[in-house]
Amino acid sequence: MDSIHETNPLSAKQLSGKVALVTGGNRGIGKAIALRLAGLGADVAICGRDNSTIRDAANELAALGVRVHSQAADVTRASDVSTLVQQSEAVLGPISILVNNAGIGLFGPVHEKSETEWDALLDTNLKSVFLVSRAVIPGMIQRKSGDIINISSLAGKNTFAGGGIYCASKWALQGLSGCMAEDLRAMGIRVSTVCPGSVFTEFSGRGGKDPSKVLAADDVAHAVAMIATQGQQSFLSEVHLRPVSKP
Repeated sequence: MDSIHETNPLSAKQLSGKVALVTGGNRGIGKAIALRLAGLGADVAICGRDNSTIRDAANELAALGVRVHSQAADVTRASDVSTLVQQSEAVLGPISILVNNAGIGLFGPVHEKSETEWDALLDTNLKSVFLVSRAVIPGMIQRKSGDIINISSLAGKNTFAGGGIYCASKWALQGLSGCMAEDLRAMGIRVSTVCPGSVFTEFSGRGGKDPSKVLAADDVAHAVAMIATQGQQSFLSEVHLRPVSKP
């Protein structure tokens, strides 16, 4: 009789031969996603803005026996994105899985937020998805396959006090992702969103969180792995993640 480990679809090296790029893969949710995809056999490229955490994350990934590319990049800048994609593919090969994870949180009433804060949040949470996707999509079209997985939020489906510009970025991301999915599905490319609720990370949020009543970064990574390992004939377009216990 097969063991549970042998029959678990997420335990095999299902992504061997695949190359994944995870933005913001140096810490938090992004790092958990990168480690999960590497555990499934994918070669992984990560980027971030902090060299020390990028180096540490790259070492953890390499310890899993996969090829790794890491570099500092600001994914709100088109020139950085172009260099990131070119160098990642030069080292690892064509990107078959893109996880647009980079994001920040700024909370408070809209009338108390500055234009600088608006620009920083929208550029990181929304513009970066446009820039990185635009750089990767042509190769996916040529190969007629690929997965683009955008890390959104339940804040892209709901509103709450103090969430004005954050919710705006995530609602816009939902619309962008849905239209990308329709543009690309006939070309064999799937665009999906993962919408977590509160996650226990260093991510800037709205106060303290009880770890027992929020999601873990690994929960989001599990959802990404589920999307990345689905059969080619299926299209898991949107995943909502909630903690069992309400915060």
